[in-house]
Amino acid sequence: MKKIKGLSLVIILALGFMLTACQSDETFNTDSNITVYTRDTTSGTRAGFMGGIGFAEAESSDDVLVEGFVIKDNTGIMTSMSTDEYGIGYVSLASLTDDIKGLSYEGIEPTVDNVINNTYGLKRPFNWMVRQAGDYPSQDVEDLVEAFVAFLTTTDAADIINNAGAVALPATQTWDDIKADYPITNQDNSTVTLRFGGSDSIQKVAEALTQAFVAKAGNFVADHDHTGSGDAYKRVVGSQKDESVGKDVGFASRPFKETELEVDGTALDMDQYGQLAWDAIVAIVHVNNPLNNVSAEDLKKIYDGTYLLWSDLISE
Repeated sequence: MKKIKGLSLVIILALGFMLTACQSDETFNTDSNITVYTRDTTSGTRAGFMGGIGFAEAESSDDVLVEGFVIKDNTGIMTSMSTDEYGIGYVSLASLTDDIKGLSYEGIEPTVDNVINNTYGLKRPFNWMVRQAGDYPSQDVEDLVEAFVAFLTTTDAADIINNAGAVALPATQTWDDIKADYPITNQDNSTVTLRFGGSDSIQKVAEALTQAFVAKAGNFVADHDHTGSGDAYKRVVGSQKDESVGKDVGFASRPFKETELEVDGTALDMDQYGQLAWDAIVAIVHVNNPLNNVSAEDLKKIYDGTYLLWSDLISE
């Protein structure tokens, strides 16, 4: 009798699981309109995404996008994808959480390993830029910025970058190997403030790096104000560098444009900018969406309005 009761319980649980699975598939209405979310035209994530899917004209123009698209920042898109069952957006791999579904791209899962082995195609560089020598609030700030940039090349920084969800560049030297070259880090810098800004996609990585470096460099104050990749150039060396929003270090989650590598026709010094990591951009949807993979062609057709319904992508 006990065996019969046990078998019945297993059958009931199995039927319940099957019913739940069927209900999940049936609740997603593929005849629903696709709600398209994007970043604004100053975003490095947008530039990397649009350029990566072969829709370069959408990097800097909203006019070519599908009618009714929604512009939000990185956090806004993440929040929307957790509630909007019929939405689609894109975020940095470093931002991906279990609250949303990250889609495979051209059949390849968005993982750190697939970025490193170069099989995941939708990726972009994380870059930094600093002020010109002699153009800092003080010599202490300039010396600390120089030390921070050197720190970015160490295995210490690589571990932090990888733990923050980005993919570090190869490194062989530790901070202990080079710190003697930066005596500024041996003094009390608790009254010195370094201003960091630019890409909000890099903010998580940048804050993790400065949190570790502050303790190695005399406890200076790291002030973070990240407003988008387009502000990295403007606030570090461009038109806003001497305003209250000016920064000492700016980050961009895309390659710097040719116009951002010069000031008034004079090229920046080569040691004023560089790359600190790689990152992947991931197309995201609600967890109830049955879609698991998209191609560059699919995404372009969604964002230019060729595909308006989920049934254009998902077969019954």
